[in-house]
Amino acid sequence: MNPPRNFTFVGIPAQVIFGSGTLGQVADAVTSLGRSRALVLSTPQQIDQARDVAARLGPLSAGIFAEAAMHTPVDVTHRAIAAFHAAEADCTVAIGGGSTTGLGKAIALRTGADQLVIPTTYAGSEMTDILGETDEGEKTTRRDPAIRPELVIYDVDLTLGLPVAMTVTSALNAIAHAVEGLYAADANPITDMMALDAIRAFKTGLPEVVANPSDHDARAEVLYGAWLGSAVLGSCAMALHHKLCHVLGGSFGLPHAETHAIMLPHTAGFNAVTVSEKLRPVAELMGGTVGGGLWDFASSLGAPLRLADLGLDEADLDRAADIATRAPYANPRSFTRADIKTILTDAWRGTRPVT
Repeated sequence: MNPPRNFTFVGIPAQVIFGSGTLGQVADAVTSLGRSRALVLSTPQQIDQARDVAARLGPLSAGIFAEAAMHTPVDVTHRAIAAFHAAEADCTVAIGGGSTTGLGKAIALRTGADQLVIPTTYAGSEMTDILGETDEGEKTTRRDPAIRPELVIYDVDLTLGLPVAMTVTSALNAIAHAVEGLYAADANPITDMMALDAIRAFKTGLPEVVANPSDHDARAEVLYGAWLGSAVLGSCAMALHHKLCHVLGGSFGLPHAETHAIMLPHTAGFNAVTVSEKLRPVAELMGGTVGGGLWDFASSLGAPLRLADLGLDEADLDRAADIATRAPYANPRSFTRADIKTILTDAWRGTRPVT
């Protein structure tokens, strides 16, 4: 047995409440933060859930802002901050997926407000100090301790009605956090354990959820995996995969979860050439090679496999490769613009990766 390598581990300070029926603790959770006026955030599509949260908060509710949008547009953030101040709010409660969580983070960064997040998907941004924002067709990402939510409520019951297609792409997005965490420059034995347990939870639970979407135990397993993946994302620096997905989302408007689902086999397969030992457990869990195994798993779940199906034109691939290589960033395997173009082209066509 090899002894543990030298490492640094910084614990994640966010409080987590996990279980079934935990939404009922939302008012007590706001009070535990020492806050008394919570602005409830959601997308327009989830306003009914926002109203339910506001009702549960009772006098602690400062109102609802239901304009959260994909990729956290800065203009939406400005409107939300105006609503936050007008309501004399002192914290936010975000219910929904990554779009709503991102809006809460953007408000917190600019106002210092505390955040409580109630995820309804497996997006995974709720445990992180990362904020991606879009402005004039470009997506920028930053990390700051002020961005990380103070408290997260995971309620398995809220995921029971999540459509199968969204369940699959959201979960594959979460698996991407775990996979990139395994070869992150700042990975450590604790994040490795969390990443591998996350992938195992998805490999076990996700097919069961697809077969029976109302299977409570399977939903709990998948939500547990999402929490682990989010914790890894919040602890480690991400690399090529997340960079490419941010380019495709921020500059071309592609949907977040579907883009991650399609790109993961290609980016992981590319990096596996250099970090085969670190990704060996992924290959073993998925069967076959890293890229091929992840592609086969996604295919078996009915996940989208081609960027072309998301509306990306082949002519856009050159511009995407240019943007993705404009500034240097850490990745375990060095690459050229031609490499990026090849990865994007294979993902656009839906070609099964061969490592």
